[in-house]
Amino acid sequence: MSTETSLVLFKPDAVAKQLVGPVLARFQAAGFHLRGIKMMQLDEAILHEHYAHLTHLPFFPSIVEFMRQAPVVAVALEGENAIAGIRDLLGPTDSKAAAPGTIRGDFGEDKMVNVCHASDSVEAAALELRRFFKEGELFAF
Repeated sequence: MSTETSLVLFKPDAVAKQLVGPVLARFQAAGFHLRGIKMMQLDEAILHEHYAHLTHLPFFPSIVEFMRQAPVVAVALEGENAIAGIRDLLGPTDSKAAAPGTIRGDFGEDKMVNVCHASDSVEAAALELRRFFKEGELFAF
């Protein structure tokens, strides 16, 4: 086992439905520790960088529109095998395929309106954390 830090972005649907607290509580109950948290309005530049792997797809403009409709909450969570553990708690990207008891199964609607984004690898987490948190905004406990 290894200690990892993952980025979790609470998407506009989670913020609008006031799910940040209840979902964050699930992550913390599972043993993940908060290292950083902030609310922010995303602009096109950061969305193009964050979703660079999707810019060529026809649904990319819909992602940008959705992610800009309300602020998001960026969270850095740390714990043993955090990358896989957080993604397991979330369930599959498509909320319609997510089991009850998972975050997306309980609160999500579809592939885009699915409560949270979470890093999918240690390498992605390192890049994403630097993208959303400046030096000095992450804390160790």
